[in-house]
Amino acid sequence: MELDGKVVVVTGSGRGLGRAYAEALAAAGASVVVNDVDRDAVGAAVGAITAAGGTATGVVAAVGGTETADELVGTAVREFGRLDVLITNAGILRDRVLWKMTDDDFDDVVRVHLRGTFTCARAAAARMREQGTGGRIILISSPAGQRGNFGQTNYAAAKAGIAAMARTWAMELARAGVTVNAVVPVAATEMTKTIPAFGPVIEESERTGEPLPDWLRKDEGLGTVEDVTGLITFLASDASKDVTGQAIGIGGDRLALWAHPKEKAVAFADGGWTAEAIAEQWSAGVGAEPETYGIPAPKAPEG
Repeated sequence: MELDGKVVVVTGSGRGLGRAYAEALAAAGASVVVNDVDRDAVGAAVGAITAAGGTATGVVAAVGGTETADELVGTAVREFGRLDVLITNAGILRDRVLWKMTDDDFDDVVRVHLRGTFTCARAAAARMREQGTGGRIILISSPAGQRGNFGQTNYAAAKAGIAAMARTWAMELARAGVTVNAVVPVAATEMTKTIPAFGPVIEESERTGEPLPDWLRKDEGLGTVEDVTGLITFLASDASKDVTGQAIGIGGDRLALWAHPKEKAVAFADGGWTAEAIAEQWSAGVGAEPETYGIPAPKAPEG
């Protein structure tokens, strides 16, 4: 799929998933603004892209504040003349259970993930509306934001908020021809290596060069970072002009559309509900099939 003439900003693209996105978009013909807090990582990513015949420049800055957002958009316009696609990938982790999570743990993660997505998207939206030719805003969410995850109050809350922002901005930017979607990726990264059921399998695959087994790629929907890039490239392209307001999962061999939150069961009581009435009917009524919560534990095949 060709992206010739497109200009893309990818936050947090010095390594991991973000770098894979940047390299794939450049390979498809886009000019890319690489961003990371690590100067060496930015230089390496830009160098790899240009060595492969692509076009890229770098911005070394922490995502979160308005100044960085303006710098990213300004760099795209100054270096390449416009901005067509924004991908908000930058993020950090500060995992702790609720009673041990500090104010700084919470604020740092929310600042980078949630506020950084907001400030960058706001700057991009303003530029895209000014250009008048539409655009693509691709927000990176997570299964933790869809289901919750142990020890990730800050991260799960931020990623859930990102999915909600995608739905809101899809409405607000529709008339401008700007689509907004949330991507829910699952890939073999330094973070997923810490999961006991995944770590040894991923490390063995990296050691031998053999592909990840089918139970990971299909049942768990986990593959390489490169497996996620097809969806990113599609959403950045003109082929996705009618796709907006969606949360789309990708990983390994699995592509999935996540459902939006909706009422699952409804009951009515004339005059309203008392606490006693709710207690009496809950287990056999609205609460008969409660929702699950948390990311299901991975299950490796036996034998």
